[in-house]
Amino acid sequence: MASPVTAQIVRPLEGLRLDVSGPPRPKGPDRPKSPVGPTGVTGPAGPTGMSALTVLVAGHLRLLGAETGTGRHDDRGARLALTGGDFDRQEVHARWSGDPAHGITDEATAQAATGIMAVHGRREGTPRALAVDYATTATALLTTQGLLAGLLGQARGGPARRIGTSVDRAGLLTVSQYLAAAGADEGEATELAPGGPPFTSVDGTLFELETLDPGAWAAFWRALDAPADAIRAGWRPFQFRYATACAPFPEALHRTAGAHTWARLRQAAARSGAEVCRVRTLAERAAEHDGAAPWTLAPYGSGDTPRHRPTRPTEFGKPLAGITVLEAGRRIQAPLAAHLLGLLGAEVIRVEPPGGDPLRGMPPTSSGLSARWLALNRGKKAVEVDIKSPGDRARLREMAAGADVFLHNWGPGKAAELGLDCADLAAVNPALVYAYTGGWGTGRIDDAPMGTDFMVQARTGIGEAARPRDEPPVPSLMTLLDVLGGLLGAQAVLAGLLTRERGGQGVRVDSSLLGAADILTGPALSRARRGGSMRRPAGFRSPLRTADGWIVPADVCASAAGAYDLRELPTDEALAQLRDHGLSATAVTTDLADLHHDPRFAGSISRDAHGAPAVPDPWSHA
Repeated sequence: MASPVTAQIVRPLEGLRLDVSGPPRPKGPDRPKSPVGPTGVTGPAGPTGMSALTVLVAGHLRLLGAETGTGRHDDRGARLALTGGDFDRQEVHARWSGDPAHGITDEATAQAATGIMAVHGRREGTPRALAVDYATTATALLTTQGLLAGLLGQARGGPARRIGTSVDRAGLLTVSQYLAAAGADEGEATELAPGGPPFTSVDGTLFELETLDPGAWAAFWRALDAPADAIRAGWRPFQFRYATACAPFPEALHRTAGAHTWARLRQAAARSGAEVCRVRTLAERAAEHDGAAPWTLAPYGSGDTPRHRPTRPTEFGKPLAGITVLEAGRRIQAPLAAHLLGLLGAEVIRVEPPGGDPLRGMPPTSSGLSARWLALNRGKKAVEVDIKSPGDRARLREMAAGADVFLHNWGPGKAAELGLDCADLAAVNPALVYAYTGGWGTGRIDDAPMGTDFMVQARTGIGEAARPRDEPPVPSLMTLLDVLGGLLGAQAVLAGLLTRERGGQGVRVDSSLLGAADILTGPALSRARRGGSMRRPAGFRSPLRTADGWIVPADVCASAAGAYDLRELPTDEALAQLRDHGLSATAVTTDLADLHHDPRFAGSISRDAHGAPAVPDPWSHA
């Protein structure tokens, strides 16, 4: 866990001015009325669409020290530029898609086209929209990364570059593991069918269950007298729910949970080693929210630490060329953060246990390697280190001495126990950016459960935020926070590297799934602070059935589109009818394997050297 010294905001963008061009801010009741907070959201209802993206990016850049400059109207997307100091103008352009004719014009249509609705809807067996602006939020984090990376490249002697990104590419990135699995050589190891947590107690408490240990899983259910065959049959789909976004385990387990009180269920969890977490409301999260920034940066050292291996401008390709990242990551959060740094040009060296990462063999595979693993780790180098061995830990410290970044997401306290915490590695490399991507941050949540995606979702009110008012508050089985946490971790590392370049010190960087949750629920919490409704209205973003599939209208067209009966029309004809009436809509991707041939993404999705599907780089550089 982070030490108390990291509870501060460092401002590496001090002296720079932010200029924004984009769609106009909402008027009337949606117009922002107060300064942007840590999550970058303002106003009673909050801005939406591309305006929401610029507000979030601007909020994060102001936290890092940038001053607000001019704002101009531009309907072509969002252009954000930083100027001042010793930097040339650094600009990023964010759009909905590469081609507006493809019908991806807002959050709803981006979720539909990129497969987000298909993955989120697997629990119920039909595509479902997220009521939060998930793809736009991911794009905002990528946009911020683009600006920071561009400045970092300049600080290290490279040229200014114009960087572009888009919501459709961000959406594809968020489903990249699911897409890779859909296009692998073999099928899934477990059934893709409706079902999964949360559970409901006899006294009406909705809750999530978490354990990574099959023994604890079995002990929990045995303590509740669940049928033995249901316990055995339920473990595999429960274990794979992170990979598949569904968990079709026996209904008997739901019935068993529903026969006991919440107090009894908590007692069974405590005795078995499993953990349970009540699905909390947005109002509860709003009441305890501390307004903290989504990351912390803490410089250490004397301030005259020499720059690490300065790179000549002629050596530059992408902004992070010449940067070395040593990554000791598990599952999604840290590996994704390192993957993004690699896409920006860094050399990523992955630390794996003896015998290699066991997830390399996780089905389905392409050419013998896990397609999901490749989605996060292709292109990385690897070194096997036994962190239980004093000799190997010493070797890891030697490797850190030659790196720019050490990034990990070990459990709380593990790094200190191993002698690999920030102070330990700073002793051998005082210019190191030491980055920790954890679950809960430091001291922000009392009695926090295990810091996994689904537990953080349950604890922070995302079950309500992700669904409109006419639906029960159920967290998503799509790994929303692991992905956003990875994006946030990469952003924090870039801020740390820029801090080092401008200040000459090593930096400790901390980010968390809790920070990602705060960003995602920020608009809802902002509405709550101003007395508005935290949840979206009934029917919000509901896909419309056609004769052979589903379509989703843009949010601004949803009410008018709902007046048409499209159930007997083929999807193409239903879309044509809506467009003839001036309504924007797009088809819902229901099978991610179809994205390879989808004209909306023509040429975007490739295959890597192992034959696994690969989504496009989320940025362009010019």
